[in-house]
Amino acid sequence: MNSDIVLYTGRLTKRFKNVIAVEDLDLSVSRGDIFGFLGPNGAGKSTTIRMLLGLIRPTDGEIRLFNRSLENNRKDLLGRIGALVEKPSFYNYLSARRNLEIFATLTNRRPDPRDIDRVLDIVALLHRADDKVKTYSHGMKQRLGVAQALLGNPELIILDEPTAGLDPKGIKEIRRLIIELAQQGLTVFLSSHILHEVEQMCRNMAIINKGRLVVHGGVKELLNSDSDIFSVKVDRPGEAADLLKTREWVESVEALSGAITVKIKEQQVPVMTELLVQSGFHIFAIQPQRSLENYFLSLLGADNV
Repeated sequence: MNSDIVLYTGRLTKRFKNVIAVEDLDLSVSRGDIFGFLGPNGAGKSTTIRMLLGLIRPTDGEIRLFNRSLENNRKDLLGRIGALVEKPSFYNYLSARRNLEIFATLTNRRPDPRDIDRVLDIVALLHRADDKVKTYSHGMKQRLGVAQALLGNPELIILDEPTAGLDPKGIKEIRRLIIELAQQGLTVFLSSHILHEVEQMCRNMAIINKGRLVVHGGVKELLNSDSDIFSVKVDRPGEAADLLKTREWVESVEALSGAITVKIKEQQVPVMTELLVQSGFHIFAIQPQRSLENYFLSLLGADNV
């Protein structure tokens, strides 16, 4: 296996009695990457992350970290990983520094004041290190959770919904922090529902649905491949949508207020334009709308999200 692959799963499967939460999942994450892990609620993302962290055992399949089997090298490999799983929990009546000291002890590390200062500085909380966590905003607590994950200089950090519940300012701060961590050589595995954030941060991604892999590849390559989604500003959008629905080269169409959203191959745009004009419609603008959100919905369907 390529030595640059820091996280690999092969046919990873988890069953809970008669429920298959994850099935035959193949993932590959390269060193230094920000890897987006996407899927609707109940898709199996959290179950996958718990298997990667050794919190639950797979029913079948393989997990390799740093080109070594997790099953056979659990203690050593997990010591090279940091994680923020869902909402971080702290002792609110204690300071941030004391919380990190306790966490280090619980994870069989000797609390190192220099390491604690280092991670607090990375997340811009060093000046509030001795303040009680109960005085922190939600965004500050999320950053403290990232600091906790960074203790011990991990090579891979797994973040499960790190921007959940944050306001735009907090989301921007976490996004900046994640990008900076990757620039310093850290590999980031990021699970998120905020598709716009993943599109801005991630080089590669995987989308899963109902426990199975839907797509895996480079974000830009996937967004620029095959069919595109176009917003067409047109008079009588409902009628225009009905017309386009009759054409086999139109993969999907939805009428909105003053516009229609059409999924077609790029080379079909002139054909669509000619059809609408010859049918008496006035076209005011045609704009490509290829985004991760549109791509996500086109793969899974709005009813499955």
